[in-house]
Amino acid sequence: MSEVLIGSVLSALSTGLGAVPILFMAKSLTHQWRDVLLAFSAGIMMAASMESLIPEALRSGGFWALVIGLAAGVLVLTLLEMTVPHIDLEHTKSGLQFDEKAMLIIAAIALHNLPEGLSVGVSYASDSASQIGNLIALAIGLQNAPEGFLVALFLVNQQIGRFQAFFIATLTGAVEIVTSLLGFYLTSLFRGLVPYGLAFAAGAMLFIIYKELIPESHGDGNERTSTYAFIVGILFMIFLTQSF
Repeated sequence: MSEVLIGSVLSALSTGLGAVPILFMAKSLTHQWRDVLLAFSAGIMMAASMESLIPEALRSGGFWALVIGLAAGVLVLTLLEMTVPHIDLEHTKSGLQFDEKAMLIIAAIALHNLPEGLSVGVSYASDSASQIGNLIALAIGLQNAPEGFLVALFLVNQQIGRFQAFFIATLTGAVEIVTSLLGFYLTSLFRGLVPYGLAFAAGAMLFIIYKELIPESHGDGNERTSTYAFIVGILFMIFLTQSF
């Protein structure tokens, strides 16, 4: 229990860690650096899915458990995408005040973080909990850091104070702790759900990679640099997988 709590807290609060630079930097970030961060995050999540979640789901539940769980993950993210408005943090017009629309944007970001917390919790409930749980928590944490920075940057550009933006960005990641513990408890009580939960997490992550991170990292003419960053992210996560 302590392990999943520590892992989920650290991965979730990485959003706040990523937002720390906003306290000291100017209110700007080049398109290229933003795209590099997104693509690097996509590479990390891709390697975590293919190297850890999917192989473990296959080992513990077989092919059809993988298919059912992965399809469920994609379906849930599809429904979430259809009901929660998509937010392009870089291209949203500036000058927006902290009103109902800003609150909607913050809520949308927080909701999109929920499946990531679930991935961490389910991973800690697997038979290879120490290895897979720690790796997925690390992968999600590494992905959360640039996301937290972009959220805080967006809020600062909407005339929100730096410390307030940092605090709000941290809270959007903290919601992952709830779903992480929920995923851990459910799959711990019903051990037969573990392979489906792992596959569900993989499906959710793959949806986020292909639907959100890759398109957004290729939208400003930085396709080549983003591709390199994506590959580096994959290799970096594989290195961690093999090292630990």
